[in-house]
Amino acid sequence: MVEHPGELGAIAQRWFAFMRNCGDDVREVLHDGHPTACIGDAAFGYVNVFTAHVNVGFFRGAQIADPAGLLEGTGKFMRHVKLRPARELDAIALEQLIKVAYEDMRTRVEAERRVHS
Repeated sequence: MVEHPGELGAIAQRWFAFMRNCGDDVREVLHDGHPTACIGDAAFGYVNVFTAHVNVGFFRGAQIADPAGLLEGTGKFMRHVKLRPARELDAIALEQLIKVAYEDMRTRVEAERRVHS
């Protein structure tokens, strides 16, 4: 993300920082070359910079609540929010999506730990 200057880089850095700050258990990795936020080994979100937009993506996006209708995509699990510099964004709704994705994955990780304890 640091290699992407200008507005797109700033957008990406802002939202990945928000993901990182969801909890003390969040760690960051590069997954397929994209900054990815994880709880342990379980990824919950990523940020990807393209030529004209930034994707804020969710690995279980198809399974989380999206009352503002921000999510795009048709995959079985993954969804993303496409951000463009000139386009209006409901930042509060995106913050909520990130928090919900984090909490969802945290619950999944805890359930998995209980099963294997």
